[in-house]
Amino acid sequence: MSKFRYSFQHYDSKKHVKASLREKGISHKHTREIAITIKGLQVDKAKEYLNSVITKKRAVPFKRYNKHVGHRSDPRIMSGRYPRKSATEIIKLLENLEANAEYKGMDLDKLKIINATVHKGTCIKRFIPRAMGRSSPNNNFLTHVELVAQEL
Repeated sequence: MSKFRYSFQHYDSKKHVKASLREKGISHKHTREIAITIKGLQVDKAKEYLNSVITKKRAVPFKRYNKHVGHRSDPRIMSGRYPRKSATEIIKLLENLEANAEYKGMDLDKLKIINATVHKGTCIKRFIPRAMGRSSPNNNFLTHVELVAQEL
């Protein structure tokens, strides 16, 4: 197994706390859009936002991957979706981040997400049998997510 490193530079263990999610079977595109949305929010507000995404009260704005994505009635959101699977995994990661901060003795009310990074992970290659002896590839890309928060 390879050793994973964080992409965040200038990490200070006294004022930063980090958590990561590796090789998870969630959509890279949806997770990227969630990460852009929650970057800069406080951890409790980010969890509140993602819980409202799961209940389909708030939408995640899609900035890059927005081709054929419908408009939503949320204020200031043109095209967006409700990625429930990615949101539940990021909520678990935020709870892990809070636990790491509590272990370090940081104040949980002052934690702000300063870095949220999403990378593509390993590609699981499979094939689906088709008609007349042919087959089509069915590739599944796993996802890495990294979160870094700072106590303000």
